[in-house]
Amino acid sequence: MPRAATEKKTKSSTSSAASGTKKKASAYNVFMKNELAKLKSKNPDQPHKERFKAAAASWAASKENPKNA
Repeated sequence: MPRAATEKKTKSSTSSAASGTKKKASAYNVFMKNELAKLKSKNPDQPHKERFKAAAASWAASKENPKNA
């Protein structure tokens, strides 16, 4: 016996992606973007994974981190 077709629900058109607005970047995202760029310019041959670890460690001690304020 064949199954009945079901309708798939989609997100409403009022979501932020549909309206073209973007959320403000968090302090962490801004810091990581800048820190990764600095580390890449200093060590272009270093793998991204290692640069990301170094940037995350810098974030833990950064004054930009709200937990350190």
